[in-house]
Amino acid sequence: MSYASHDDMKGHSGAVLLAGNCAVLFKSNKQKVNTRSSTKTELIAIDDALPTIQWTKKFLCEQGYDLETMIKEDNRSTILLMKNGKLSSGKRTKHLNICYFYVKDLIDQGVLKISHCISDNVIADFLTKPLQGK
Repeated sequence: MSYASHDDMKGHSGAVLLAGNCAVLFKSNKQKVNTRSSTKTELIAIDDALPTIQWTKKFLCEQGYDLETMIKEDNRSTILLMKNGKLSSGKRTKHLNICYFYVKDLIDQGVLKISHCISDNVIADFLTKPLQGK
C-alpha cells in the first residue's frame, strides 16, 4: 500500500497471494477513494483484495489444496482494526464505514489469520512503491 501517492492524492494498493513460495495471484491498482490516513488506506487495500483472495482460495480448495490464508500486514493500527473492528476505533478512525470491517468477521470465523510483518519483508510493496536504493 502506498498512501496518497497519485496526483489526486489517492492511495495505491498491492497484494500478492502465495501458495507456498509461489505467487499464484498479484494485484496492483489505484484506490477509488481518498483516505485520511495510511491506516485507512491499508484497510481499504485489504478489503479490495479479499474477494479475489477468497475466490482463488475456494478454487484451489476445489482442486484439492486446503490452504491457510494469512494476511501479512506492517501497519499495527490496521492490524488492531482488523482484529477488533470498531472496538479499536478512536477519534481518527470512528468515521470508517462498516464495510471495511468485513475482514474482522473473516478473522472471527477462522477463515483468515493476520500477522505483523516488518515493512522490509512485505512482498506486495513491490507493486505499490518505486524501487529505491539497493
